[in-house]
Amino acid sequence: MKKYEEEEYLQISGIQHFSFCRRQWALIHVENLWKDNLRTIEGELMHERAHDKTVTELRGDLLTVRGMPVFSNELGVSGTCDIVEFRRSENGISLVGRAGTWLPYPVEYKRGRPKAEDADRLQICCQAMCLEEMLLIEIFEGSLYYGETRHREVVEFTPTLRDLVRSELAEMHKYFEQGYTPKVRIGNHCRACSINALCLPKLNKNLSATKYVAERFGED
Repeated sequence: MKKYEEEEYLQISGIQHFSFCRRQWALIHVENLWKDNLRTIEGELMHERAHDKTVTELRGDLLTVRGMPVFSNELGVSGTCDIVEFRRSENGISLVGRAGTWLPYPVEYKRGRPKAEDADRLQICCQAMCLEEMLLIEIFEGSLYYGETRHREVVEFTPTLRDLVRSELAEMHKYFEQGYTPKVRIGNHCRACSINALCLPKLNKNLSATKYVAERFGED
């Protein structure tokens, strides 16, 4: 199995973009295009609060760590977990400066509400797989916290979900190495896309977004 070098790492959060729309992921992570909107700004504010590294809470048998950096040589990714809850457990691991053993439980914050598709579940499963590689422990589940509903959705890290993480990341690495941006595939998801104004799906089916922006800039 290939071991990735640090300079080859992709962003863990990218797997959510990739699953939602391969073109969206490529525009952001290959062509380096981005445009904020209300949803993305609200999401960033939520993540800033979750990533406050100055806050580590110990309440009984629950230790909460915020903004924990994670990576995987096998998957070729790195990123930050919003929250990792370490729950005291006989099946857990030792932590420096803490008595007993603790089982990690990742929690990812999302602005909206639960979705039928697996995009968000892939992201938190990828985080868990990184934690497993770093901490040498198996993690069976985590949670997605949605801001609109203010409830958690428990995600079980099944073999099927893990295999999907690996296959999506393999495709992402291939596209990134080739500098490839998939063509437009118009669908209902386009209306919810944060970079619709850069992608211009109806006008820009056969033109890369980078080339389109360059041509428009030149015209002006």
